[in-house]
Amino acid sequence: MNSPPIPAQPSREDRLHLGGQRDNRSPFQRDRDRILYTSAFRRLAGVTQVFSADEGHVFHNRLTHSLEVAQVARRIAERLLGDGCDEAEKLGGLDPDVVEAAALAHDLGHPPFGHTAEEELDELVRQAGIPDGFEGNPQSFRIVTKLALRSPYHEGLDLTRATLNAILKYPWFREGTGTRYRKRGAYRSEQTEFGFARALVPPGDERKSLEAEIMDWADDVTYAVHDVADFFRAGLVPLDRLCSDNDDSERRRFFDGVFARHRQPEDSLGHPRAELEQAFEDLVAFIPVDEIHLGTKKHRAALRSTTAGLIATYVRAVQLDASAIEGGSRLRIEPAKHKKEVIMLKELTWHYVILNPSLASKQFGQRRIIRDLFNIFHSAARSPKDQTVFPFAYRELIQAAGGSGAEVTRLVTDMIAGMTEQQAASLHRRVTGTSLGSALDYLG
Repeated sequence: MNSPPIPAQPSREDRLHLGGQRDNRSPFQRDRDRILYTSAFRRLAGVTQVFSADEGHVFHNRLTHSLEVAQVARRIAERLLGDGCDEAEKLGGLDPDVVEAAALAHDLGHPPFGHTAEEELDELVRQAGIPDGFEGNPQSFRIVTKLALRSPYHEGLDLTRATLNAILKYPWFREGTGTRYRKRGAYRSEQTEFGFARALVPPGDERKSLEAEIMDWADDVTYAVHDVADFFRAGLVPLDRLCSDNDDSERRRFFDGVFARHRQPEDSLGHPRAELEQAFEDLVAFIPVDEIHLGTKKHRAALRSTTAGLIATYVRAVQLDASAIEGGSRLRIEPAKHKKEVIMLKELTWHYVILNPSLASKQFGQRRIIRDLFNIFHSAARSPKDQTVFPFAYRELIQAAGGSGAEVTRLVTDMIAGMTEQQAASLHRRVTGTSLGSALDYLG
């Protein structure tokens, strides 16, 4: 089906393809619903946030995280519209359904085993000759524009310009060094869709949209607050010692560890060490935790009250910045110390959990699973007799692409990145001969 011509003045409600029959929903509500009902969204229940559910505690996964980001982002958008609707329009437009849809979509491209697999896939794809490599954000954009299906007539979910633009936390392609090498919003294989989304933005303006900024802040806040709560309950983050009025030795050790990793915090964390330390000192003074978490009613109520209070504080801190019409961030966090608090809360998870040797050894095995799967399937794609190892959906695409080349490399990556962690581990055991499973097992 041919795409309609792009109008001279792009609208936020435009779709790249025909949008289908209209109903009682707004275009942006339809975007939100399309994302919610994808298999890519359901898959996030089987993808780790930091620790998987089989560790014995109920940790957040990527699905629960995405739902919470969507809730927080929507509440921020609704509050900002109530405070200054005219300002929001001047800053590019703001719709709570767009913000919620972008939040639901922001982690769709997150591969099994999280950032461990992300780094491994990036290296493997680059070694296979694709400079764009792999990263979760452009993979999310690729899913909603190419891989997820809702119609036999076109690829992707056919989302509006506004929603596609709001998904782009990093609205640029991969560049040679620095942040733009590590983080980007789209692969060049989705250049057409990227250009369609960014047509709402004046030429040369490389800022994320207002709606993307709100989604990004909501992502940071929910990750920072809820992961710390998870790991305090699990006995990994010692909030009781960090919040002590009588002994600051644990806070000192935490600070030393953080700033040993970030030797130039002004560059890596955005603020000087003294300001970040003071923000954390101010924060812990208001956290009512003075003993380890035992799961009693008192402890559960105190922790729940703390997390709810922090989320509410960080939602209220968001203000529109009308002076940003010509440049700069469209959001302002007031008081500014709240942004530093969120930074330090995220560092708690890094310091006490992600850099823990027990997790690092597990990640070594996860890298091996991803590397083996990529090498096995990348090789199988080039052999017609071995292409039968692929599920039917990918077999069709690989055969149509001729079994080799950049498109096939990307398809193999799509398949691996689209698995749950259980699927990846099970398939690895099967194709390496560790545990062959049954011929009756469904490999969809």
